[in-house]
Parts: sequence; structure tokens; C-alpha cells
Amino acid sequence: MLLSKRLKELRVNSGLTQRELGERVNVTKVSICCYENGTRTPTLDTLTKLRRVFDVDVDYLLGYDNPVKPKGRNKKVIDMATEEIKFIKELRKIEDVHNVILEDPLKAVDLISKKMTL
Repeated sequence: MLLSKRLKELRVNSGLTQRELGERVNVTKVSICCYENGTRTPTLDTLTKLRRVFDVDVDYLLGYDNPVKPKGRNKKVIDMATEEIKFIKELRKIEDVHNVILEDPLKAVDLISKKMTL
């Protein structure tokens, strides 16, 4: 879903219409609309063209633009989206919620998932 949000944001900030962007990357206006709505995913070739049009990394388009290294030895660096980091920071502000997450992360995810499907 970050792809759709970021693509629309980049397009609007560049002053391009969906039709103009589609022409630049050789897809239809409808395809751009679907990418922005999250109902279709661009091909690797189209992602590469979008990257060139906006002069950004594909990782940014996909939401993997912040390398995060967990504490400790031999921990693998993971990439997180800015929005994910913001979400975590907001969760930390709610002490009770943050404590539940730290005590049992899988249970917290399950609770959040159930709440969002209601």
C-alpha cells in the first residue's frame, strides 16, 4: 500500500496528471490510477521507469527506505518505511499499549488484526 501512496504523492508533487505519467512510463492512465488505488501492482519494468521519472530508489517506492539495525551482535539490518517508524513512535507514547507489545508481540498483532477486521 505504500507504493500507491508514494506514487500519487510523487506524481502530484511533480505536477503530472495520471495520463502524463502513464505516457512517460508507457502505460495507460487507467494503470496509473490502479497503481495509486492499490488495485494493481506495476511490473518490474514499470517500477524501473517510475524510479527514473521521479529520480528515487525503487526501495523508496516500495516503502523500504530506512535501514534499521536491531541492537546486539550479528543482527540483520531490516528496511522500514518512514510510516512504519512513525507508527512505532506513536505506539511508544501509549505506555500501556507499548508494554503489551513488548510482553507478547504476537498477541498484540493478533489483537490489532482482530480489531481492524471488525
